[in-house]
Amino acid sequence: MHARRSAPDSDSPDTLPGSRPSKSQLKRDMHELQALGQALTELPTERLAAIEMPERLRAAIDEYLRTRSHEGRRRQMQYIGKLMRLADAEPLREAVDAFKLGSAQDALRLHQAERWRAELVLDDEALARWAQTYPHSDLQRLRSLVRVARTDAADQAGQRHGRGWRALFQFVKPFVEEGSSS
Repeated sequence: MHARRSAPDSDSPDTLPGSRPSKSQLKRDMHELQALGQALTELPTERLAAIEMPERLRAAIDEYLRTRSHEGRRRQMQYIGKLMRLADAEPLREAVDAFKLGSAQDALRLHQAERWRAELVLDDEALARWAQTYPHSDLQRLRSLVRVARTDAADQAGQRHGRGWRALFQFVKPFVEEGSSS
């Protein structure tokens, strides 16, 4: 009869504070650093240039961006992952997160502008809400743009929206962006 192995007790070396991490944990950490390196390569060039990092890592990322073959990019990404072990990952992670958050906020502002545009075209009371929210806007111009967008929507039912629809969005967008940045 075989003896069953018991679950590791709390005094085992893997669970003691200050003990060496397991091989699996080290591997997960390396994959995480490689994913962070991948995220760095996806940042816009001007954003990447503003991030402080070791020169070897910057050169490796530049080389990755110049490489076109799949296998070459894969191997270069592994090298970037190796260099990431030597770099302080926290500032790099913060820079990537800040970029992603900025993109999400930009998308949110665009959705808010689209929502305002749709409400203004569909609902007469939306104009009063707009006037309360953005009292410094040109309400006469807004009324005119809403009227044109409604006419376009009625004339082109089921088709792409016309010029009035786009003009209304261009009018609404700066106010929404200004309102959400303050």
